[in-house]
Amino acid sequence: MAVTGTNLEARPDVGWMTELGQQLRVDAVRAAAAAGSGHPTSSMSAADLMSVLLTRYLRYDVARPDDPHNDHLLFSKGHASPLLYAMLRATGAIDFDELMTYRRLGSRLEGHPTPRLPWVEVATGSLGQGLPVGVGLGLTGARLDRLPYHVWVLCGDSELAEGSIWEAFEQAGTAGLDNLTAVVDVNRLGQRGPTRHEWDLDAYSRRISAFGWRVIEVDGHDIADVDRAFAQALSTTGRPQAILARTRKGRGVAAVEDQEGFHGKPVPDAEEAVRELGGVRDLTVQVTQPDRSGTPNRFPDGNLDLPTYQVGEKAATRTAFGKALVALGGARGDVVALDGEVADSTRTEYFAAKYPERFFECYIAEQQMISAATAMQARGWVPYAATFAAFMTRAFDFIRMAAVSRANLRLCGSHVGVAIGQDGPSQMGLEDLAMLRAVHGSTVLCPCDANQTAQLTVAMADRKGISYMRTNRGDTPVIYAPGERFPIGGSRVLRESTADKVAIVAAGVTVHQALAAADRLATEGIQARVIDAYSVKPIDADTLRAAARDTGRIVTVEDHWPEGGLGDAVLDVWADGTEPPPRVHKLAVRSMPASAKPDEQLRAAGIDADAIVAAARAMIGG
Repeated sequence: MAVTGTNLEARPDVGWMTELGQQLRVDAVRAAAAAGSGHPTSSMSAADLMSVLLTRYLRYDVARPDDPHNDHLLFSKGHASPLLYAMLRATGAIDFDELMTYRRLGSRLEGHPTPRLPWVEVATGSLGQGLPVGVGLGLTGARLDRLPYHVWVLCGDSELAEGSIWEAFEQAGTAGLDNLTAVVDVNRLGQRGPTRHEWDLDAYSRRISAFGWRVIEVDGHDIADVDRAFAQALSTTGRPQAILARTRKGRGVAAVEDQEGFHGKPVPDAEEAVRELGGVRDLTVQVTQPDRSGTPNRFPDGNLDLPTYQVGEKAATRTAFGKALVALGGARGDVVALDGEVADSTRTEYFAAKYPERFFECYIAEQQMISAATAMQARGWVPYAATFAAFMTRAFDFIRMAAVSRANLRLCGSHVGVAIGQDGPSQMGLEDLAMLRAVHGSTVLCPCDANQTAQLTVAMADRKGISYMRTNRGDTPVIYAPGERFPIGGSRVLRESTADKVAIVAAGVTVHQALAAADRLATEGIQARVIDAYSVKPIDADTLRAAARDTGRIVTVEDHWPEGGLGDAVLDVWADGTEPPPRVHKLAVRSMPASAKPDEQLRAAGIDADAIVAAARAMIGG
């Protein structure tokens, strides 16, 4: 490894790495001072750790951040971004001028790292997420890519209070991921004061060891000790490693070192701090090239043979999703599936049986599941992750951060709405449409029959951003012929005439209730247009506007709370003010359901055919 620096020997010895650590601190101080904000003290505690990693152990082609053989470095403590950016300057990836744009408008150097920088794979900063993503990368390297890269994750001690961290420890330990090292910066201080265990490394060690990890305790400011710890980690086989490093927040500057009240703030006197740290340095590091043995693994492609269903038969959309996923997996070797120990309900069990090498059981750890999917897509795989829609809410922060990461995920939430029946409200997904509609750039789909579900499952594969499909537990009638296409952003008009008095807009299970209602209204001389809004986001605005112009009245009906779901998506069509809105009546679940049969649930919630007929009559005036 070649290194250069002013008045220093050109070799990565302890003295040199000590100086590099000081440079990283100085640059973190200068960047935060220029921005007037940031987290330099959190960066300073981990500077020696990252100096040793960057100099001796990281294998990475800085000029080719997309090289599949590169190691992976994640800052789970994303607020220490000044340290990451200082490291990038030391490698020559960015220059000093760019470092000084930290946190400014238009800069790639955001307050917390995002993939606007090519050396950042996923966004971090919501604490507790970097290690779960690191576990996903470890799984990807071991089981999918089958490459010898190593995954390094810098964690903070504060975030070890997050449950997702322990989901990650459990998953990695059980999987024996010896290609994963967590470096925990135990600097004792959180945002508002001491952490739970402060410098009690033994407390952390007992807990992490219990999950099957090798734990190595070090003085995080003793370069030689840190060097030995990294070497021991890399020599470990059969299990992941955690380096617990006792450090001091704000290391090297007396005014802030191990002092409360300086989290998230520039040091009080940056010029004095730089002098105290020994002045400005311009050391550069030529990072060790990655191990390029082997080629990235890919599974073979085949032909797409989607399952088909005949009009009139009944099938659950969750079953159609599972069978379509198997067909897609046969056609595309890059498709993988993840589940949260409900594969027999979501029907990903079909994929697991056919392609076990591409199926990942995450157990009841939805945050880890989404994190692993985010990691896999970062490596070019096409993940589908499934669980009950109600349990997807546990992972919302991870879905939100996946959008910040510009990730392409395909999510399936089964057992939606009151239509699941007797299991009761704890199992009913009644918030999922609102939740996923709120995610930046998301796609939200709600199919009503098996053939439509199969087609939309395939359409999600190449969709950018976060795609979400909700599926039903019970069987519903097949109303679309095999092979029919359903473009995302479209809808289907199932009843239509020039005499329509009202338009009924439905999605999923309520489409069948809407059709029954329209047939009954027709016997009373009331013509009703029925629109299957299977694409809730983006919604088919043109079809809805046409219905509004023709009828002046719209009834929306959804198996979801009234807030943020299909009804609100329909109303948003007129939010731009370009056309006057129609009269809109929203039918939705408005009271807390209890256990009952599915048809009883729909009736009690006021979203069955009777309720739709009554709403249409009331709007028309008779």
